[in-house]
Amino acid sequence: MSKARGLNLPLLCRITKAVSGQFFPKRPREITTHFVSAKQMASLNTTFLGHEGPTDVITFDYGEDGGEIFICPDVALAQAKEFNTTPQMELVRYIVHGLLHLKGYDDRSARNRTKMKKAEDKWVRWVATEFHCDKVWSRKRAG
Repeated sequence: MSKARGLNLPLLCRITKAVSGQFFPKRPREITTHFVSAKQMASLNTTFLGHEGPTDVITFDYGEDGGEIFICPDVALAQAKEFNTTPQMELVRYIVHGLLHLKGYDDRSARNRTKMKKAEDKWVRWVATEFHCDKVWSRKRAG
């Protein structure tokens, strides 16, 4: 089972809608965000990307119809420790990352990855000033 218990889904939804509104102000897109276990993410990763094991975020872009973002809280816990951040901010980063993909950013080359990371950092900072990100995931249940 994923350690997704304790996620503040209404707040995560508001964050997703706010960033999406900034990215697509003239033509809102229908975006669904899924929080899945490491096992589910590994299955998606194998099926759709041909990679083994879980990953942090996978995005499916449906063009003007919107898209889906799959996020793995289990990976957020591990990566938060690795990158010296909180699981809450790691989840916010995954939302922003997925939305940047829907906006057309690509991270397959080093050059594009650098460009995307710069935009990601900017928007994560924006979210942190607009929302109480410490409330996106209950620390008691997240660890």
